[in-house]
Amino acid sequence: MSNFGGYAHYYDLLYRDKDYCGEAAFVKQVLDRHLGNGSSVLELGCGTGRHAQFLAEAGMEVYGVDLSDDMLSIAQDRRRRLTPEVASRLKFARGDVRHLDLGIQADAVISLFHVVSYQTTNEDLLSVFNTARRHLKKGGVFLFDVWYGPAVLRTLPETRIKRLEDEEIAVTRLAEPVLRPNDNVVEVHYQVFIKRKADGAVEEIREVHPVRYLFRPELEMLARTAGFEIADSFEWLTGKTPGFETWGVCFVARG
Repeated sequence: MSNFGGYAHYYDLLYRDKDYCGEAAFVKQVLDRHLGNGSSVLELGCGTGRHAQFLAEAGMEVYGVDLSDDMLSIAQDRRRRLTPEVASRLKFARGDVRHLDLGIQADAVISLFHVVSYQTTNEDLLSVFNTARRHLKKGGVFLFDVWYGPAVLRTLPETRIKRLEDEEIAVTRLAEPVLRPNDNVVEVHYQVFIKRKADGAVEEIREVHPVRYLFRPELEMLARTAGFEIADSFEWLTGKTPGFETWGVCFVARG
């Protein structure tokens, strides 16, 4: 089951302050450093396609896969609004990143915004690594980011409230974390209130998102099991060495 069913329609509003363009540029920079002239990308967990759009605009061929029909519908609408040249470099399809077999191979597989951390069991994590390996050309790389265990345990997650609005709706999202220490998992309990400005009607949505925090040694073991070696790791967007203050860490695994 997709974790992003109920509020997929409001997802882009909730994350409108997220710098997708800058993040896509960072990803392309990392891929250029590790691949040279690689130009084809499979994105596992593409969401509404915003990273994919910017990568396609930068000249890359992008195949985005997501489990959420609602997310993919938004991604397809986004694609239809692009120029024909950019749209021709974009494809989207529904699929489970744990069991995917598209029959294609790309220069790089990417999985962003902690999709890997949403795989909360060892079996699911290994399945995603195997999916990436199956879809990579020889010498390709798997780039992904995770919640980094040392930082999560150093600075425990807190309850957060986010409020955003546009011309039609006002959204308030409450995120309450519940730790499952024996599973290395944080359950994020979301309560989302959407108020229509036209008539004042309010919709409430509740969802639970289990997120696993991960450590480099276990990722190295999973990578080796799937035929990878961890080639690089750094703080997301800054490139700094990960540490106790680094919640988001990016890893590059070479096939």
